[in-house]
Amino acid sequence: MFIPTLDAKIVGEAIADFRKEKGISQEVLSGLADIGRTHLSAIERGERKPTLETLYRISCALGIKMSDIVTEIEKRLK
Repeated sequence: MFIPTLDAKIVGEAIADFRKEKGISQEVLSGLADIGRTHLSAIERGERKPTLETLYRISCALGIKMSDIVTEIEKRLK
């Protein structure tokens, strides 16, 4: 069975796309999610992978379910 590597860039791009769809800046999203803007920026660039807690905070700040982000990431892995 082949298991694809979870590339941090795919995770970051999915989060960035959801943020842009909502018309929210990194600064606003990071404030709503209570994480540093530089941390969010690094996640979106694929330099860091978010923890489950950070992913949850981001999803809540975006007004979506965490599973929506995970589903989008899974689509991009295929």
